[in-house]
Amino acid sequence: KNPEAIILSGGPSSVYAENAPKFDAAILGLGIPVFGICYGFQTMAAALGGVVSQTGKSEFGRTEFSTESKAKIFANIPGKQKVWMSHGDAVTQVPPGFSVSGSTDDTPIAAFENEDARLAGVQFHPEVLHSEKGQQILQNWLINIAGCQPTWTTQNIAEAEVAKAKERIGGKRVICGLSGGVDSAVAAAIVQRAVGKQLTCVFVDHGLLRSGESEQVQRDFVEATGIELVVVDAVDQFLTALAGVTDPETKRKIIGREFIRSFENAARDIASGGNVEFLVQGTLYPDVVESGGGSGTANIKSHHNVGGLPDDLKFKLIEPLRTLFKDEVRHVGLELGLPEEIVWRQPFPGPGLAIRIIGEVTAQRLLILRHADEIARAELKSAGLDRVIWQCPVVLLADVRSVGVQGDGRTYGHPIVLRPVSSEDAMTADWSRVPFEVLEKISTRITNEVREVNRVVLDITSKPPGTIEWE
Repeated sequence: KNPEAIILSGGPSSVYAENAPKFDAAILGLGIPVFGICYGFQTMAAALGGVVSQTGKSEFGRTEFSTESKAKIFANIPGKQKVWMSHGDAVTQVPPGFSVSGSTDDTPIAAFENEDARLAGVQFHPEVLHSEKGQQILQNWLINIAGCQPTWTTQNIAEAEVAKAKERIGGKRVICGLSGGVDSAVAAAIVQRAVGKQLTCVFVDHGLLRSGESEQVQRDFVEATGIELVVVDAVDQFLTALAGVTDPETKRKIIGREFIRSFENAARDIASGGNVEFLVQGTLYPDVVESGGGSGTANIKSHHNVGGLPDDLKFKLIEPLRTLFKDEVRHVGLELGLPEEIVWRQPFPGPGLAIRIIGEVTAQRLLILRHADEIARAELKSAGLDRVIWQCPVVLLADVRSVGVQGDGRTYGHPIVLRPVSSEDAMTADWSRVPFEVLEKISTRITNEVREVNRVVLDITSKPPGTIEWE
């Protein structure tokens, strides 16, 4: 297909693993520019005669990277920068004809380049937010070295997805699960633009939302779009199905199963005007990657939009956001005219508060977590941080009791975990440096106002190694 350039992407494998992804090394001799990232960097080195070793020095997360070379890929980039690493093996000898163009303290060969052959690679991940100059590095390579032109714009994405949805759906009817989050809202807006009144949105109130969100979904999105909305009250159904369940994966599977069954019941009512054949989902590319979709990806956990659906799924899926990251979804939403209040809402998982309760999900525990979460969100908004941080999951350690002193007596309450993170695409994240005075207000209010909680702790783990959600 005459590619202008080829990128060998990262992956969880070791080049020494028996089933590690391979590629035809002849590609490197075709004269096409090739750029290797992480595992792609290592497999390129091995294919061209370099050496990849298991040094015992892994790097995960934010790392200082240095370059003193005049490599085109690092043109107009500072000599030192923070990059995002996630690797165990390392290149210990560059292939013939290559020069080292960057290093870290633990990885002397963290980047290399063969300018004449237009081949280059880096050990870190330039495609993620936390590599400070990552986008500029990619731009340098794609435009200045490979000669590519940037033609994939927000407008083009929106128009292409509308056209694809219109062609696939045709004259059939379609329903969309509306959660109130940006993903389902943008997915619904794309499909509505494509097929108009053939779309009916269904809001399944599973009782796992945050304070006031059920009412907000029914009010804000309908006012903004005029889409027909059917509300299904399934609170008792979900709580009954989740009773006694503590395993995170089982929770997700149950929620996915009950969600679709609720959808099927709603579809039977909607189908009076014609059969409902398609279901719209707001699946994003990080959901697909973390669920092991595509070759060479590790299954981190199932996502409600990908792996949590039952085998007896009765709908054909429409996933207009499946190739997009969150920041791209927001821009597409603005392009489609959605209100900023919806577009910039902080991410919230489909399984809701169920995966922020570590332990069994009960009505009482939901009340506790909902109250604590409401306080945290209010204080972050008051401090002007609600758009600065990516999201702040509030987690209830429901199966843990912490000793405390309140008033004149000893208490045994639940700990609450605050997990403020910064990200753009959810593929990587760093913990947000929320000012101490804001954290103090949140902690004081929660321990004073939520009777069952006597301790608030802060999660300062980056992704990787931790995921954003605890379950």
